[in-house]
Amino acid sequence: MSASAFVIPAAPQPSLPVAGEAKSFPVRRIWCVGRNYLEHIRELGNDERQPPFFFAKHADMIVGEGATIAYPQLTKDFQHEVEMIVALKSGGMNITPDKALDHVYGYGVSIDLTRRDLQMASRKKEQPWEIGKSFDQSAPCGALRPATEIGHPAKGKIWLSVNGTEKQKGDLSEMIWNVPEIISKLSLQVSLGAGDIIMTGTPAGVAALQPGDKIECGIDGIGTLKVAIA
Repeated sequence: MSASAFVIPAAPQPSLPVAGEAKSFPVRRIWCVGRNYLEHIRELGNDERQPPFFFAKHADMIVGEGATIAYPQLTKDFQHEVEMIVALKSGGMNITPDKALDHVYGYGVSIDLTRRDLQMASRKKEQPWEIGKSFDQSAPCGALRPATEIGHPAKGKIWLSVNGTEKQKGDLSEMIWNVPEIISKLSLQVSLGAGDIIMTGTPAGVAALQPGDKIECGIDGIGTLKVAIA
C-alpha cells in the first residue's frame, strides 16, 4: 500500500544488514528461546529439567553495529545475554526437524538485553516477561551471514566482553535444543514466516551493565557486534 493509504505515517521496515550485500534482510518478528544453555539455567536458579520456551520482542527494538543504547528506565539490574540469530527465508506450521534448515536464510550475532530485576519480579508473580525483555533498543543485532556462504553452524565459540573483560563464553554445541529442533518446536506454537528471526539462547556469565560500558561479542565463523551503553 502507498503512504497515502494510511491515516498516520507508516513505521519504517525494521531490517538487518547482510554481510557483503547492498540489500538488507527485512525483519517480521523476533522470537527468543529461553533456557537453552544448561549453565545459564543453573546460574539463574531455574529447573534444568524443564524444556526451553519461547517469548517475543518487537522488531522495532533492533539496533545495529556501533549503536549507543540508553540505559533503560525502571531497572537497577540491566544485563547482557549474547545469542546466535537464526534468520528465516520461509516458514509455515508443523515444520519437521529434518526440513527445518530448508527455511533458514542465515545467521548472526545478537544481544538479548534484559531488565533482570523486572523479569524476576514478573516470574515470581507468574506474570508475562515483557517488562523485563521487550523494551526500546533491547535487541542489538549484527550483520547476517547467509547459510549459502557459511553453512549451518552447530559448533563454535560464542562470547561477550565488557570493557575488554570476557564475561560470557560458551559453544554452540552446548545448546540443549539445536536449530532444527528450535524451528520445529516454535512452528507448533505459531506460523513462522519469511523475515522471522530467532534468538537461540545464551551461555552462562550474564552480568549487570552500567552507563559507559563498551560491549563486544561474537560467534566464531559468523561475526561480531559492538555496542555501548549511554
